[in-house]
Amino acid sequence: MSALAAVLIVLASAAAMEFVAWSSHKYIMHGFGWAWHRDHHEPHDKVLEKNDLYAVFGAAISISMFALGSPLVMGAKAWWPGTWIGLGVLLYGVIYTLIHDGLVHQRYFRWVPKRGYAKRLVQAHKLHHATIGKEGGVSFGFVVARDPAVLKRELRAQREQGIAVLREAVE
Repeated sequence: MSALAAVLIVLASAAAMEFVAWSSHKYIMHGFGWAWHRDHHEPHDKVLEKNDLYAVFGAAISISMFALGSPLVMGAKAWWPGTWIGLGVLLYGVIYTLIHDGLVHQRYFRWVPKRGYAKRLVQAHKLHHATIGKEGGVSFGFVVARDPAVLKRELRAQREQGIAVLREAVE
């Protein structure tokens, strides 16, 4: 296997994880998994949240792929792309942790971006948190951020249709 193929698999896996994260966030975390995700949407002063348990699932995906690709674990049945997919999932996890937990929620460092894509990421995720409860909402991704003006219009439309209840600051 070439180094180029390995790099492409890592990058494609990391990119695919944004879709996995978006769909998991929208349909699991804001669906049947709300009990774990709720505390992430409510004010608290705890270091950890139940929501952090979702990171364990991401780690399990990465570890499982590393194991599938490992001749030490799987012997001759090792699937060589597994290691590189596992690395892509790990890369996404690191990016997610830095952007979502670090930049957006400032769990590890304090920096408020004044312009550029970092500001757009923060604004989009703050608009995600503009709803009360699990219904409705916008911007379920973590690395891809749509235009905040469009997201605000979508939130207003959801409120008018009775889909979402918005916090006062957004109304």
